[in-house]
Amino acid sequence: MSIDLVVPEEVELTTLLEELRKLSWASADVLMAYARNEEPPYGFPKYLTVEEGGDGPVSAADMAVNELLISGLKDNLNFKEWDILSEETSKEKTFQQDTLKKDWCWILDPLDGTKDFLQGSENYAVHIALAYKQKPKIGIVLIPEKNELWFGIVGIGAWFENRDGFKKHFSFSKRLDISKLVLVSSKNHQQSILKNLLSTLCFSEIKKIGSVGCKVASILRGEADVYISLSGKTSPKDWDMAAPHALIEAAGGKFSHADGTNLIYQKTNYSQSGCLIASHGKSHKKICQKAMEFFSLEEPKYIV
Repeated sequence: MSIDLVVPEEVELTTLLEELRKLSWASADVLMAYARNEEPPYGFPKYLTVEEGGDGPVSAADMAVNELLISGLKDNLNFKEWDILSEETSKEKTFQQDTLKKDWCWILDPLDGTKDFLQGSENYAVHIALAYKQKPKIGIVLIPEKNELWFGIVGIGAWFENRDGFKKHFSFSKRLDISKLVLVSSKNHQQSILKNLLSTLCFSEIKKIGSVGCKVASILRGEADVYISLSGKTSPKDWDMAAPHALIEAAGGKFSHADGTNLIYQKTNYSQSGCLIASHGKSHKKICQKAMEFFSLEEPKYIV
């Protein structure tokens, strides 16, 4: 049996990780070519066209990496008893919820932080997660512009490596008091309720970064300590959260709803609604308690 069921019994973990490395760095080549107005490799369209979707812009870069990842997972891995859920194909018939019945499921975000990518920011990422029975077990976050490929395997550990294969382990900060913690927040998604919550929590500093994967990586580097997501008109989706969730949990941190309950994936609409909190774990319970006190008085609808 595989180690703590992080991969199917028929799959060798080392071989799987090596294939994921190849797919990740190939994705980096595509994204960085588009970011620099260069012709992308592998025959993808030269021009970075952009279309507005229901949950935000979708670019040729999103679709190119989506195709690269899905074809790679299907063609280069012998095991076939897993589903694939990707942001860019989630509405297609072959990826509808009634077909996602298998215990193992890849959850992909080919380009997390599309707005940041289009604005010329370095804070975009690729998310690759492998979930077992609705819980993420492996999380990979690629940050092309930082030459960082983050791996998190729940029950085993977390690290990052560069394209040359040089590995380095994460380093959470030693900050404990809530008043000394650094929050990492979204650049493009701000709302009054979240601002009121953050005023109540009184963190020492707020840093604004786009991609969820980049936010969680900043926590693992020790640059920040906490990330809070609060649903507004729309909710984040499975592909936004699954890989960062597995990554920070593998490192010993926490990712939960504000009431401490676990995130569950592959639900009907793929939404991760409510108040979600990720942290280095050392002050997680206290943060959740203060958030719940705020919601009980100000916004009971967010209590889940």
